Amino acid sequence: MLRLVLLLLASIACLPMTTEAQTAGAATGARPGAADPITYTLRFPDAPRHYVDVEASFPAAGQKRIELMMAVWTPGSYLVREYARHVEGLEVVRPSGVAAPIKTRKNRWAIDTGGASRVVVRYRVYGREMTVRTNWIESRFALLQGPATYLTLVGGLHRPHQVTLDLPAAWTRAMSGLPEMDGRPHTFEAADYDTLVDGPIVAGDLEVYEFTRSGKPHYLVNANEGGSWDGARAIGDVDRIVAEHEKLWGSLPYDKYVFVNMITEASGGLEHRNSSVLMTSRWAMGTRQAYVGWLNLVSHEFFHVWNVKRLRPAALGPFDYENENYTPSLWVSEGFTSYYGDLLVRRAGLSSDAEFFGALSSDIRGLETTPGRLVQPVTQSSYDAWIKQYRPDENSANTSVSYYAKGQVIAVLLDARIRLATNGQRSLDDVMRLAFARYAGTKGFTEAAFRSVITEVGGSELADVLARALDTTQPLEYQPLLDAYGLQFVPAESLATRGWLGITTRNDGGRLVVTQVRRDGPGAAAGVNVDDEILAIGDYRVRADQWDRRLDQYPPTTQAMLLVARRDELMRLEVTFGQEPGNAWRLAPRVAPSTAQLATRAAWLGGT
Repeated sequence: MLRLVLLLLASIACLPMTTEAQTAGAATGARPGAADPITYTLRFPDAPRHYVDVEASFPAAGQKRIELMMAVWTPGSYLVREYARHVEGLEVVRPSGVAAPIKTRKNRWAIDTGGASRVVVRYRVYGREMTVRTNWIESRFALLQGPATYLTLVGGLHRPHQVTLDLPAAWTRAMSGLPEMDGRPHTFEAADYDTLVDGPIVAGDLEVYEFTRSGKPHYLVNANEGGSWDGARAIGDVDRIVAEHEKLWGSLPYDKYVFVNMITEASGGLEHRNSSVLMTSRWAMGTRQAYVGWLNLVSHEFFHVWNVKRLRPAALGPFDYENENYTPSLWVSEGFTSYYGDLLVRRAGLSSDAEFFGALSSDIRGLETTPGRLVQPVTQSSYDAWIKQYRPDENSANTSVSYYAKGQVIAVLLDARIRLATNGQRSLDDVMRLAFARYAGTKGFTEAAFRSVITEVGGSELADVLARALDTTQPLEYQPLLDAYGLQFVPAESLATRGWLGITTRNDGGRLVVTQVRRDGPGAAAGVNVDDEILAIGDYRVRADQWDRRLDQYPPTTQAMLLVARRDELMRLEVTFGQEPGNAWRLAPRVAPSTAQLATRAAWLGGT
């Protein structure tokens, strides 16, 4: 490698006109004609204490001063997270020693270049938050998220970026969706900052499983596997999911894809352009329900390859990494993805009809028993993602609705309506393909444009349906779903013998503490508050582990005195128990569906 670099530098020196920027580009491995890159070297001498050491080199030719910035949020996770709070020890490295930069904002630093062609800085990043959008660093492995790791050059987001990892001896691999640089171990390159931060890196003693689909390599990278996962089974099932997505969309729009599977007892997933980060339990393969849940997560994040990473709301790109980016259309980006994530697992034959209907029933039930669905339209929920979706509190269920939950149910209902209106000739699949063909890439779609695609495929009468479902809090209409596929809602078992207060509780060391009060429930009417400790019902004390059994003694319409402690003050509240809403929203096939309904259901679940 040294010989190659020396030869390259010598050849550049012989050129008649050589700029400082060209020389710097050669020294950093930039391709001929490419902009001078920003480079990073990551080291892990203090990994057991959750630190990564970063050395970064920034081009500065012709500039007296440069300014660096760190992102404040991660695309796909709509909350300002202030990653700069984890940066420490930032210093500028000069031939004469080190100097401190000048902080100009919460996430920006200014540096006098002193006439140097490149400026080198060093800093440390603390990472001990096991989520899909933050860093985790420990002695065995590290998960590094771009927005939370890299300072970059203000005005230089268009430049190439390169990352080299200097791994501890016990760490065998580093994996990322980013392209690897030829001949440079553990080194990745990105065409620009957007690409860089869209390529998380996992490093450590990893288990890597591979398959090829349509000539393109796919990797399932298990971190912290510990012998608890059947990798061969998992990679085979992931291959089937990828095949089903390709069948829907028609092609795979990437060169390689990496599923980063963090087996850490955490949960969640986050999409990237040609990779995803998944978090799951080491025991997820131990039960059918947990494993199908993991497959649904894989499918959800993989669907984002098309829906979000390429077919996106116009407001979500180019990103402003220092401020909120608002859109009313997350009901498409996340809600439709939630629908297709589960549906394509079913189409791949990895879940049964009963499992699919069970999950869908749970999703509908969750939406229809949330009081906030009657308060906040789903388009407003999308705008409010920055202040509500990722900041839930005890009153969230009363005041807001999830664009994941309602968007998913809207997708289910639209799919059914389109199939009914076109006699099964078209479906929501056609909407997604047409939208992708028309708006994927740098353009993006507006809210109005996406609605127009839906009506173009399914008929103009859907315009009013969309307006009601998206812009108002009017109840959704489920009959088209039932009629299209020959389904029915099966009533819940009778709950007439048990009283209901519309509150949720937790066992806090034996104390029965109220955690949520539904605004439409008897508890709210009686004055029950969040954080009240329930001490007694009637004349008898109630303990946390007795609560459900005690409710059986108070059927609906029964009145009782509830003794609670509120900030150590005893209060007596007279409650009248109600009856829990009886519709369980459980979907089941009709006993005698029509031939047309059976055919439509088969096409829906089989993707034909």
